Amino acid sequence: MGYEKIQVPAEGEKITMQDGVLQVPDNVVLPFIEGDGTGRDIWKASVAVFDAAVEKAYGGKRKVNWMEVYAGEKAYDMFNEWLPAETITAFEEYVVGIKGPLTTPIGGGIRSLNVALRKLLDLYVCQRPVQYIEGVPSPVKHPEYVDMVIFRENTEDIYTGAEFEEGTEENKKFMDMMKEEFPEQYEKFRFPNTAGISIKPVSQEGTARIVRAAIQWALDNKRKDVSLVHKGNIMKFTEGAFRGWGYEIAKTEFRNDIVTERETWILGNKESNPDMTVEENAKAVDPGFDMMAPDKQQEILGEVEEAMGLWDTHGDGKWKSKLRIRDTIADIVFQQTITRAKSFDVLATMNLNGDYLSDALAAQIGGMGIAPGANINYTTGRAIFEATHGTAPKYADLDQVNPGSVILSGEMMFRYLGWHEVADLILKGMSGAVAAKTVTYDFDRLMDGATKVKCSEFGEAMIKHMDD
Repeated sequence: MGYEKIQVPAEGEKITMQDGVLQVPDNVVLPFIEGDGTGRDIWKASVAVFDAAVEKAYGGKRKVNWMEVYAGEKAYDMFNEWLPAETITAFEEYVVGIKGPLTTPIGGGIRSLNVALRKLLDLYVCQRPVQYIEGVPSPVKHPEYVDMVIFRENTEDIYTGAEFEEGTEENKKFMDMMKEEFPEQYEKFRFPNTAGISIKPVSQEGTARIVRAAIQWALDNKRKDVSLVHKGNIMKFTEGAFRGWGYEIAKTEFRNDIVTERETWILGNKESNPDMTVEENAKAVDPGFDMMAPDKQQEILGEVEEAMGLWDTHGDGKWKSKLRIRDTIADIVFQQTITRAKSFDVLATMNLNGDYLSDALAAQIGGMGIAPGANINYTTGRAIFEATHGTAPKYADLDQVNPGSVILSGEMMFRYLGWHEVADLILKGMSGAVAAKTVTYDFDRLMDGATKVKCSEFGEAMIKHMDD
């Protein structure tokens, strides 16, 4: 199709999706958003690294034709819009792309360009790998233990923006409705007359597709477990439902490939003591069994019997080769990903918990400057890989900042496209530059004996180390 401002490359072909599989041509067109503020410097360094890696990997047999599309300040200058319709159309048409950091517009309209892109393209997975690169300064004792991938639900939770501002007529109508129709819930408001309200939707459909994506990715990449992160002990009908629906998806769609953590206890108990009765097993799994109400006891007994029904496919230690599914309370996961990082692998989360957790984990491996991210719809194949940090306007056009977030997001993108040789070279270049202590200012100030380089020079160092 024709575009008003976007210049389609003279050469190159589109990615397509056939039978659920990406079809990536050797001469591919990939849209990109340069980004605001430091995004301009970062993109120049990043695209040089990408092109060098493609050339080194394939010697001209494959090529990326970059197509600039617009959002943020540049789009506003060109279209008088922060997010032009043709940018959305381009990502729909060309399927996979990459973007730098974007300014959040001040005033009404779009609250966040990043959130708007995710919603308009239904990019329901925010995928954030968190893996340490040897030599990167870290505030924790053993950052090398960190190797996790977060699957954050991207379209629900409080990010829907369904809010009622305190003092407005809409807020008053909502509170009047609560008082009239749901008096028991209204009584739970501590200060109802001065409360701002935000609605937190968590759906079965939204939960199913994020958990499904996390489990399938974990199986495809031979990971060991998936943790469902939630605060269901407090928010029982939203976060608690996320937990319940997550287990349901795991058991109904992936039964032969997964085992729940509690099933491992039950099966392990029986393997250790073949003569153990169902009731004895229940008491071993839940030491407080004798003090439970009868209906709860029956629930646990049913759980044991259900697990024992898996004996042919999961018993006699066969469960040890299955993908383990477990759940963990959100506040506990923040502690344990620090104190026992090796215990975590893939984490499936709701929107807000995933936002907090992915940024907190990034601090363990060197900060947001090298934290990659992707927004993906695994059904349509559409994906935008992106910087996870802000625009840092005071450093704009100074050629100083670390381009690692966009570069490593590019590594994710090429791996998603199946161009694994390119992704491997990008990692090799990054690891080599960091190991040589040829780094930008953010790492230089934390490393002894480092050589401080510019943003562009860091990219050049990465390209050099691809040949090591």
